[in-house]
Amino acid sequence: MIVIKDVARRAGVSVGTVSNVINRPDQVADQTRLRVEAAIAELGYVRNVHARHLRVGHSRILGLLVLDMGNPFFVDVARGAERTAREAGLGVMVCNSNQSAAEEAEYLALFAEQRVRGVLLTPADATGRTVEAFRRHEIPFVLVDRVGTGTRECSVSVDDVAGSTLAVRHLTAAGHRRVVYVSGPEHLQQIQDRRTGALAALAEAGLGPDALIELPTETLDVAAGRDAAARLLGLPRRPTAVFCANDLLALGVLQTLFAAGVDVPHDMAIVGYDDIEFASAAAVPLTSVRQPATAMGTLAGRLLLDELAAEEDGEEHEHRQVVLQPELVVRRSTLGTRVPV
Repeated sequence: MIVIKDVARRAGVSVGTVSNVINRPDQVADQTRLRVEAAIAELGYVRNVHARHLRVGHSRILGLLVLDMGNPFFVDVARGAERTAREAGLGVMVCNSNQSAAEEAEYLALFAEQRVRGVLLTPADATGRTVEAFRRHEIPFVLVDRVGTGTRECSVSVDDVAGSTLAVRHLTAAGHRRVVYVSGPEHLQQIQDRRTGALAALAEAGLGPDALIELPTETLDVAAGRDAAARLLGLPRRPTAVFCANDLLALGVLQTLFAAGVDVPHDMAIVGYDDIEFASAAAVPLTSVRQPATAMGTLAGRLLLDELAAEEDGEEHEHRQVVLQPELVVRRSTLGTRVPV
């Protein structure tokens, strides 16, 4: 962990001078202040506002940083994590990166400054730089909805390749030969994995990659789904099926198709992903790939608590990568489609 002494040593000043730069910068000469600020930036130092508290005990707060709290999927993840933390006598600070690497970095810096006991994190930064920068603060963390890349952290995820394979295999089995994939931000690993699974299912059916027509979106919400459906309706040769990267997109697609007089499922089949509560309550109940969101949050919380307990006992913690399996839930949005011969 980077401490104030490290900054003082790097800048060639006293600890008191570093403290003044942080708390009373107007009392420090500009040249010295700039040198100290450069050392702080280089080392990635964040001040510990709870230092006194931590001298007598541990923080009782876990951090949870997800991609989008507007998505009920992440609400369920948070519910599972919070329940697990509460059973251990801990609270949870929930933050939303809004799928932004910059906002993710800001919240991780906040977690470090607040010296949270541990962090549950769904990364937004595809480069991994923000996670690596956070790692040096030596605060335990667990990746959620993302597979860990090594043995330095635990992770809990769902096999998105398998999930999207189930979805598109269901469509090809019903006779569909051209499928629209309403995707999301390309930098998200989940989007890439769901494309991979869709292509695999098409290949199983003897169809090439040109059978998948991708309509990317910048966000993963209902409004983006409506916009994608408008583009779908403008295609010169309209496909007969749509696979959406999440249920919010699927609900937006359904709204636009309904307004345009397209009969779902008879003229257009739709499959979503996540199986949020609204999927079954839609005007045309959505077929969707169910992710065990609450279980993901619960498992991630338990893995983090196990790591914290090992740390307190001075024992070695074995990091685990838990991959859960998805389930296809078939509803009316894909039943009874009239597929042209």
